[in-house]
Amino acid sequence: MKATFFITYIMVDGWAGIAAEVLRLKPLIMFHIKNTFLVRTEQDREQAMDPGSLEFGSTEPRIQLYFLLGLVYAVVTPIILPFIIVFFGLAYLVFRHQIINVYNQQYESGAQFWPGVHGRIVTALVISQILLIGLLSTQEAEQSTVALLPLPVLTIWFHYVCKGRFEPAYIKCPLQEAMVKDTLQRANDPMLNLREYLKGAYEHPVFRSGDVYELLAMDEEENPHLVATKRRSRMTTPVDSKFNSSSGTNEGEFSRPRPS
Repeated sequence: MKATFFITYIMVDGWAGIAAEVLRLKPLIMFHIKNTFLVRTEQDREQAMDPGSLEFGSTEPRIQLYFLLGLVYAVVTPIILPFIIVFFGLAYLVFRHQIINVYNQQYESGAQFWPGVHGRIVTALVISQILLIGLLSTQEAEQSTVALLPLPVLTIWFHYVCKGRFEPAYIKCPLQEAMVKDTLQRANDPMLNLREYLKGAYEHPVFRSGDVYELLAMDEEENPHLVATKRRSRMTTPVDSKFNSSSGTNEGEFSRPRPS
């Protein structure tokens, strides 16, 4: 009975959610409302057409929920598997297109979100294996149950092996990036106390407070070294960005710091 409920849930919430992601009705309606009442300039139109970024905090756990349901109820009622396969196939096609062609890239964290994802997937595997052992024990299959007892232990061991082998790559900066940061910092501030600076120097800006970076940004504004660029706006707009420039450093021109 529960498997039938979750099959219906996957069809209604999962498949319909993927279709809603393709249609994007809410952003479409909001754009037309803003375009009618708020848009006065090309900059307003560009901001109204901004699609935003993918919300990993809500989208990724939802996908992992379907992964957990597929593993658990594949043991109880295998008929749920075709519905899960269809969902993940559609989700792959849709989100691949949306991430590449629609959403803006809000940040790049160096895949620091992946260790948590891997841990939850291993947890789902262990839950499915324990459920399978319990189900076989109620079906008078004691020999099969004993043979499956090492399976959760091996899965947890595999998780810790992967954690020790790959997790340092997600939480530590490569040595080359560290060397570049040290060189730039030594050139900008020769009198810097490196012992205090290195305590949090290599943390990604997404995972720390922005006070230090605000001070660095203020310092760059006070001592600018500007060069002309031809970079276009990242927002989706059919009109050329106002930050385009072909010569000189005129007013309104987009510039970036000159590498030292």
